[in-house]
Amino acid sequence: MVNLGSLFGQSSPPLLGLDISTSGVRLVELADAGKDVLRLERYASEALPRGAVVDGNIENMEQVAEAVRRVWKKSGTRVKLVALGMPPASVITKKIILPAGLSEDQLEVQVESEASQYIPFALDEVSLDFDVLGVAANSPDDMDVMLAAARKEKVEDRVAIAEAAGLTAVVMDIESYAARAALERVADRISGAQDQIVALFQIGAQVTHISVMEGGNTIYEREQPFGGNQLTQDIVRAYGLSFEEAENKKKAGDLPENYQADLLGPFLENAALEVTRAIQFFYTSTPYTRIDQLYLAGGCALIPGLLDIVASRTKISSAVVSPFKGMQLAAGVRELQLRAEAPAYLVACGLALRRFG
Repeated sequence: MVNLGSLFGQSSPPLLGLDISTSGVRLVELADAGKDVLRLERYASEALPRGAVVDGNIENMEQVAEAVRRVWKKSGTRVKLVALGMPPASVITKKIILPAGLSEDQLEVQVESEASQYIPFALDEVSLDFDVLGVAANSPDDMDVMLAAARKEKVEDRVAIAEAAGLTAVVMDIESYAARAALERVADRISGAQDQIVALFQIGAQVTHISVMEGGNTIYEREQPFGGNQLTQDIVRAYGLSFEEAENKKKAGDLPENYQADLLGPFLENAALEVTRAIQFFYTSTPYTRIDQLYLAGGCALIPGLLDIVASRTKISSAVVSPFKGMQLAAGVRELQLRAEAPAYLVACGLALRRFG
């Protein structure tokens, strides 16, 4: 059995969550503060040059490893063990049903046999892992098993990045799973009210990842090619700036007076349209006809006006999610700055939560 780096397993503390995305690298370290309370020890981010990571693929190992080294040093941590994430599009997941009571060896053989039916690559080219979910519905003699497989080279690229930065990868998760774990911690209704249907829109630089959950179980996932880079490109064209200058001025709010009317307004309209289209597609492609709560996350979630226009267009209760809600903050964490950056750390926080199983 080729193992995907304990994809579903527990990890040993202490552990850093390290999220490598198209736009940058984000690091989170959490600690147990006692009485079921977590403490945010430190967090940090480092931008990546354009083209270093494209569509989840590491295109420039040296640039990404250097960014990881810088973000580790900037954070001030001494922890060397990391949990990394794989883009959902790079991982094949499948829930299968197997006979209950199999030994570990028998289970591995059965999983490999089943995996060969669903994976369009030779098994020696993939990293494979599985997790026993429990007794199968309506069949007490069977059990549900989740298998996950990714191209070995994709996994090894991320492991090599960590090693080049002087770190050790001990957990490899799926980014969407990590994001949902972070959201579930702060959204009581997901685990509390079984009939609540919750949608999470993670709006990144290039891609928006949509997850819809009912009672904590994922019922729908999709990606759409829409993100904050579209607004940055509009700024580049309108004001003759480099991409990096445009990105910095966008974040700082340092743009001409006509920016809001000419560029930001149309971008927000487009973003709201993308969200409403995604929701309609969910309705038409599943038996579901409602969403009770909508959450925004990702680097674009705090763009001024986005939450209001999404709530207005969708007519759904909407909120921007902070994965650190309810946590204690270590002395070195600046609360005001954290509030402005927190939605971008959903995946990194979810990865850091793997420290606690």
